[in-house]
Amino acid sequence: MTVNLEVSEGVGTLRLNRPPMNALDVATQDRLRELAEEAARRDDVRAVVLYGGEKLFAAGADIKEMQAMDHAAMVVRGRALQESFTAVARIPKPVVAAVTGYALGGGCELALCADFRIAGDNAKLGQPEILLGLIPGAGGTQRLARLVGPSKAKDLIFTGRQVKADEALAMGLVDQVVPAAEVYERAHAWAARLAQGPAIALRAAKESIDTGLEADIDTGLAVERNWFAGLFATEDRERGMRSFVEEGPGKAKFL
Repeated sequence: MTVNLEVSEGVGTLRLNRPPMNALDVATQDRLRELAEEAARRDDVRAVVLYGGEKLFAAGADIKEMQAMDHAAMVVRGRALQESFTAVARIPKPVVAAVTGYALGGGCELALCADFRIAGDNAKLGQPEILLGLIPGAGGTQRLARLVGPSKAKDLIFTGRQVKADEALAMGLVDQVVPAAEVYERAHAWAARLAQGPAIALRAAKESIDTGLEADIDTGLAVERNWFAGLFATEDRERGMRSFVEEGPGKAKFL
């Protein structure tokens, strides 16, 4: 399979497995969507790591496959492409991208679907579609601009240039840079820690933030208010508050 889902310690690792470059062809896109939806459903998956392997994350789309597509084919495929990545972005659990080596084009767009990005010091990220006479088509024009701001997004998309890990960190494209050999370990540790947290509250926090970023502030506040009140009906809220009163802050166990 071109994408695998492996579960350990409440963490589901969505691992790309299409050597040598993890090119995101149609079959890989469809498999990614299938497994993202599975990870969203499974109770034993409480957080997710996106990983391409020790050498690279994903070098982009399968250009040979795309070259054979005409306008009519891409009208149909373009929606499915976006829906595959959106399925990852909408996993209602914490998601971290573990980025080694190249994360270009669709690879960069996939990393953008995560809530947090940990990059190796050997990482290179970019949106080089303009060099093919194209623009990003898997959410890059939207998620990148929301993450780093429109000016930085336009710089990357207009030029197609690649940025190294340190520049990616400085512009907010990644959140942490670590030695390349430690990327997956650090990402899994981040996810495993959150997998111990209150699942419904984490879902509420993610949905409130993401919805608010895509809507006006009044809509965002309404989503937050509804989730905030709704969490008072959960066992996790009872456990968390009881632990706080009886033991002090930060000692509640939610599993």
